[in-house]
Amino acid sequence: MKFEIKREYPPAGDQPKAIKGLVDGVKKGLKHQTLLGVTGSGKTYTIANVIQEVQKPTLVIAHNKTLAAQLAQEYREFFPNNAVHYFVSYYDYYQPEAYMPVSDTYIEKEAMINEEIDRLRHASTQALLTRKDVIIVASVSCIYGLGSPVEYEKVNVKISKGEKISRADFIRNLIDVHFERTTADLKPGMFRAIGNMLEIMPISEKVIYRIEIDESKIKQILVIDAITRGIIKEVDAFFLFPAKHFISTNEQNERAFKSIKAELAKRLKELEKEGKNLEAERLKRRTTYDLALIREMGYCNGIENYSRHFSGKKPGEAPDTLLAYFPHNKDGSPDFLTVIDESHVSVPQIGAMYGGDASRKQSLVDFGFRLPSAKDNRPLKFNEFEERVGQVIYTSATPSTYEKEHSEQVVEQVIRPTGLIDPVVDVKPIVEKGSYPGQVKDFIKEAEKSIKDGGRVIATTLTKKMAEDLSEYLKEKGIKAEYLHSDIKTIERIEILTNLRRGTFDVLVGVNLLREGLDLPEVKLIGILDADKEGFLRSETSLIQIIGRAARNIDGRVILYADTVTKSMKYAIDETARRRTLQMEYNKKHGITPKTIIKKIQDITDQLRNEHQKTVSALLEVDKKMLEKDPAKLIRQKEKQMDGAVKILDFETAAILRDEILELQKILESQKPKKIVNPRNKDLLR
Repeated sequence: MKFEIKREYPPAGDQPKAIKGLVDGVKKGLKHQTLLGVTGSGKTYTIANVIQEVQKPTLVIAHNKTLAAQLAQEYREFFPNNAVHYFVSYYDYYQPEAYMPVSDTYIEKEAMINEEIDRLRHASTQALLTRKDVIIVASVSCIYGLGSPVEYEKVNVKISKGEKISRADFIRNLIDVHFERTTADLKPGMFRAIGNMLEIMPISEKVIYRIEIDESKIKQILVIDAITRGIIKEVDAFFLFPAKHFISTNEQNERAFKSIKAELAKRLKELEKEGKNLEAERLKRRTTYDLALIREMGYCNGIENYSRHFSGKKPGEAPDTLLAYFPHNKDGSPDFLTVIDESHVSVPQIGAMYGGDASRKQSLVDFGFRLPSAKDNRPLKFNEFEERVGQVIYTSATPSTYEKEHSEQVVEQVIRPTGLIDPVVDVKPIVEKGSYPGQVKDFIKEAEKSIKDGGRVIATTLTKKMAEDLSEYLKEKGIKAEYLHSDIKTIERIEILTNLRRGTFDVLVGVNLLREGLDLPEVKLIGILDADKEGFLRSETSLIQIIGRAARNIDGRVILYADTVTKSMKYAIDETARRRTLQMEYNKKHGITPKTIIKKIQDITDQLRNEHQKTVSALLEVDKKMLEKDPAKLIRQKEKQMDGAVKILDFETAAILRDEILELQKILESQKPKKIVNPRNKDLLR
């Protein structure tokens, strides 16, 4: 299937020129290009048009999960009939294993995996291996080890109607590829066997495939709704991928065990020779225990530290990552397009991943907590990343030195099709002086004006603690406010931004998370607190990016709270004024009247909520007869089912049942006969 963009409007402003330039560059084989586009100029729409023209699978890299989710939703809107997926780290909480020699403190790895994000990761890799019209929007987690795509695809099974099958062998095969057997409700990556039927929930989906076996043949394959148990459709075949990305055969496992033992023996000799008997004993005990667990259970805590042995890679060789799942030419060169969004932040972030990981691992190796091969469980080095990505387009309003030096072509996109002008920038003091109340009280006064006019407001602080404290202070003053920083879970962060746009609250307070790529056209005012504190958060680039968040609204304003005008502030103010002038001249020449961007309020979690609502509606349809017969009994049954779901910690089912009960109660309420009150009847009026 080909990429087919859904256009509500044709490219305008600088977009046609930018699209043509980038497409020509791709066709000429340029390795590096930069799209220098100001905030609000429609860089994502330009890239979508480029993808449509070049027809290549595309990896879009964003520097944080929130921005990645927003981009994924935008690309889904542009390409509703193609495969657009979201690939980020599946940890809601992650504390890496570490050892601090100074205090002799060992910190064990702790992690909390988000099952929904894990499902989306599998959907991404499966799409790449089964079709060409794929866009993956990823965070920098795409450069971390993922398991071999060759082994992953090798155990991909096509299950077809009429196929000969042994029930026992099929169950063994499912367990071998990490599917978990259960007798309870199914979750992604689980299966259950009932008589001559097998029910499987693939790791990337939330439906059940029921396989009916008759005389050692597959008689029927049904797709079933996991909640209502209603039949969605019958299919002739479906593909089943493994439930984990790391796959190895028994032969590979045995080879790995021998390799690990050999490395252990060699390392123990080295440690003993250096007089590190404690470290040697520690390493021997840890590795022997891990090997016993892997043999017995197929897993141990920190199994990823042995990944090089299981994959068969050489010491120091780069791990397989998401990039390996993209298509390649016969000579092994990448055959896909890479877009690095907000490249001035994303590129340095990609480059920094390896160094931080290597330092932590070296301490673990030196002090006997891990074998040296643990260092091969790592992100890609920057040069390895460069070798493994396809043709690259960097997008940024403020490209850094790397993009400028490497780009064979820089395409500018300065004019906004909407005619919107960069915001007015004011500078106000931080400290209280005379009748001036100081930055916080002045910000509150200005925020109240914008809220009264129907706008939303953003405040940026220098620390998380300041963001939390200011949010609480605003609430005390009667302003609906929330804070947002990196400690908040992925899905919750996306929901907070969506709720700001919807007007659930009016003021969002955050740190640097609010800078790049956040598309919030409802924002009329941005207050940058402590703007004169030079540093990463108040650099030229950062200030221009923050100011740009207010460029999507015709009434956009920015207040820099500072007691002195720094070099960075002056550059940002002057550059904003220059862009304002260029846009106003363009508007005058073309007779354009600027209008605030009207953008549908939607996020990646809407899909999850829609599925939830569809399930509730389907249950209501199924229970319609019982509702008519005995509504009170039906509600009691549903409440009992909900309590049962809560007891086994199945909160997803409990939430669905809760919402169905609420709908049932509404229906009952609407069916009650209304009392006609006679105003003369005093008893009824009491």
